[in-house]
Amino acid sequence: QALARIEAARANQTQASSALLPQIGAGLSGQRGITQPSSPLATTWSGGLQAAWEVDLVGANRTVSQAAVAQVQGTQALWHDARVSVAAEVANVYQAERHCRRQLALQQQDAASRAQTARLLGISAQAGLAAAGDAALANAAAADSTARAKQQALACDLHIKALVALTALPEADVKQKMSSPHSRQANVAMFSVSAVPAQTIAQRPDVFAAERDVAVASARVGAAEAQRYPRLTLSGSIGALQTRSGGTRSSLDTWSIGPLAVNVPLFDGGVRVANVAAAQAQYTQAVSVYRASVRQAVREVEEALLALDSTGARHADVEAAAEGFARSLQAVQTRYDQGLASLMELEDARRQALAARSAQLALELERWRAWVALYRASGGGFDPRATS
Repeated sequence: QALARIEAARANQTQASSALLPQIGAGLSGQRGITQPSSPLATTWSGGLQAAWEVDLVGANRTVSQAAVAQVQGTQALWHDARVSVAAEVANVYQAERHCRRQLALQQQDAASRAQTARLLGISAQAGLAAAGDAALANAAAADSTARAKQQALACDLHIKALVALTALPEADVKQKMSSPHSRQANVAMFSVSAVPAQTIAQRPDVFAAERDVAVASARVGAAEAQRYPRLTLSGSIGALQTRSGGTRSSLDTWSIGPLAVNVPLFDGGVRVANVAAAQAQYTQAVSVYRASVRQAVREVEEALLALDSTGARHADVEAAAEGFARSLQAVQTRYDQGLASLMELEDARRQALAARSAQLALELERWRAWVALYRASGGGFDPRATS
């Protein structure tokens, strides 16, 4: 859609630029017949060139042409914005799928561990060495963990469907690409960005496009204002006429320059004044949209920087929590195997360890999304000079 809008804007630019040049047309006609009752059969050929040029006294056509150029630049910027948006969305869904698979592996590991505990407790309960209530609790925990693993698998499959829609690739190709090993180091860049130059915001494609819309609206105000002033046009023609009748041939060549015409608007019931007022209102609206775009750009950059700072500040604590709960689970498991801890304590330690590991994975995904948000908020490498 963005590419189609560029082509439409370029066509409009060509049309607007043509108004600055003379318009030249050619005509050729032939006729054979008897034009009068007493005249012999005659063949007549005529051809001519006609030219017309509007002298741009007050710059009306030049203003329209400048507006068309600005419109092309704006549509080119919006194409880049669309490309960056798709790239950012693909990156987010890609990492969400990777995160989902790691969460699934964690859930499956937990489900397998709980199933093993339930199996052993079931054997002990049948032998009278364990309480039936503990066996029932172990079976319930195993079933709950298995259900959560299946729900996680569904979420991963939905991410694949989203990638198919975003990339327009066959699902088999997407699954093949996603089956490659994943590098965790690519997930968490731990360096920080404290500030982004103001020029970066000015180079965002949506901000640049909004600024070009202001230029277009300003040019339309000038074009509407120019319609209130006189217009000067110059015409000219060159023609040739040849007639052959009864064995005789006659020719007539003509040329003319003019008329030089001046069109002065006198009274139109306020139409031109109303057109100027409407154009000025559209200009005011474009300026408001531009200011809102700048404020939104600043907000998105600052939010991305805050998210990066927050994930960086929480990283060490989350890592320590995950490591501590993993050690606690290992200790409770050892005590449980020795008969020194209850099944309730073991299940509670498992839940805490699983939650801590899930929080660790979620923080990595959050940090990745903050980097993508900063990439998108800072324009995704857009260069306004590429639109000139």
